[in-house]
Amino acid sequence: MRSAHDRGQRGAVLIISLIVLVVMLISAAALMRSFDISLTTAGNLAFKRDLAQQSEQAAETILARFRAGGALIGAAAREANSPALNYSATVLPSNPQGIPNTLLANDATFTGAWTGADINAGQGITLRYVVDRMCATAGTGSETPDNCSVADASLQPGGSASEWQRAERASVGGARGAVAQPVVYRLTIRATGPRNTQSFFQSTFSCCDS
Repeated sequence: MRSAHDRGQRGAVLIISLIVLVVMLISAAALMRSFDISLTTAGNLAFKRDLAQQSEQAAETILARFRAGGALIGAAAREANSPALNYSATVLPSNPQGIPNTLLANDATFTGAWTGADINAGQGITLRYVVDRMCATAGTGSETPDNCSVADASLQPGGSASEWQRAERASVGGARGAVAQPVVYRLTIRATGPRNTQSFFQSTFSCCDS
């Protein structure tokens, strides 16, 4: 016949075993959660890289309009709004992060102002964009340093502009300098992916010779 002491020892061992089992279960759950988070993070990073790549490819297509043979290569075309090309001849109102408000609007508001079609990049990714000229006013003869932000004269037209600056004026009469400075433009792309995930990509560039 077992004594009360033996039964007490067995009870203590059982309690300790249960505690160890609970700790192991908690550790396993934490490990699985950490694994899931790692997979989710890796998936999000890959998804964002894909959005960036698709946006870069779309940007090349859009920028081609400002190159030889493009719809916006001529000064007259750039000095007027072109809703069909999602192009504004004046700088668009933006939020504090520099994103044009029109890209933050709902579909009805956006399509009411712009008629250029969104770009279907496949895999559930849609790209919506606008290009705005960094000028205060539009109209014939509006591409001037007094009216627009311009790039450094050494920057090749069509290249990316990391800094904007006003054209230098001569000390007498505020005349324009002898070296023409290209006007700065801003391209903003809103990439929308599955589950309505959104990312924004923006680039500035200078244009043009004519």
